[in-house]
Amino acid sequence: MKNTATILLLLAVGLLAAVGWFYSDLHEYANVPTNPGAKLVTFEVGQGEGFGTVTRNLHARGLFDYPDKFKLLARFKGYDKKIRAGEYELSAAMSPREILEKLVSGKVRLYRLTIPEGYTLRQIAATVESAGLCPAAEFSRAAADPALITSLGIKARDLEGYLYPDTYFFPKGVTGLEIVPAMTSRFKSVFKPDWETRAAELKMSVHDIVTLASIIEKETGAAFERPLISSVFHNRLKKKMRLETDPTVIYGIPNFNGNLTRKDLATPTAYNTYVIKGLPPGPIANPGAKALEAALYPAVTKYLFFVSKKDTTHQFSTNIKDHNKAVRKYQLRRK
Repeated sequence: MKNTATILLLLAVGLLAAVGWFYSDLHEYANVPTNPGAKLVTFEVGQGEGFGTVTRNLHARGLFDYPDKFKLLARFKGYDKKIRAGEYELSAAMSPREILEKLVSGKVRLYRLTIPEGYTLRQIAATVESAGLCPAAEFSRAAADPALITSLGIKARDLEGYLYPDTYFFPKGVTGLEIVPAMTSRFKSVFKPDWETRAAELKMSVHDIVTLASIIEKETGAAFERPLISSVFHNRLKKKMRLETDPTVIYGIPNFNGNLTRKDLATPTAYNTYVIKGLPPGPIANPGAKALEAALYPAVTKYLFFVSKKDTTHQFSTNIKDHNKAVRKYQLRRK
């Protein structure tokens, strides 16, 4: 009996020692990087990939040793069923535990997307594609999707003007239907309620303001001139004068070749403000906050004309005689 008890005790002690060693070894494995000096690499977990496949691929990239221990650690932590698809930045300088926690967190690699002020919808679509996010055609379809536009609460036929220029970060595989709402959400956060009130005071809709701001954005070379340029357009609108602004004409020309001609200025289109009265039917670009603010709060002037000095600034005039003088001086270089 004593011998049996002794044997059982020894077995129990041995088992406890083995369990202790197992947990100690697994704990050490979990927290020690394979290669402390390793650089970050991009690793992708595909949609629907099993944990066994993910483990093999991680091991093949040299991110850890002993894949069986890695699987055991994942199962012990309950992570083997929680790995999320996407691109991750990982390194063998990370411990196996840190690698697993990253894969479970869903903190995927994000791609930077910077949209400059004054870009058109077409330019934004091309930028989205070049950033490796989604095809330009897909983005353009989303920006003109009636159901999406209605769901966003924007009263326009497409989202030209409402795709706010800013820097965004998106994961690989993002769709146009996901990118577009992020941009319009940023627009709404900038166009505050007091700006809507101001638009009403001017007897203009939000769409009118965005349209005017887009023209101001395209006409502005020097930032300080935005309120002055705005004042010219507001003054002309009050006097029922045509806006006569080249960027609107250009916007209305399909596949514009960069050469604006007299014939172009005389050809009727919905956007040719040398022909139509008032504002065009919608924005011609996507304005930033300063252009929107200038459209809402123009400088108080009597200016009705401006002409480029070819140094990013303009000469402003209150009458056609002075304007023609400025044209001769700065455009024709005649005294």
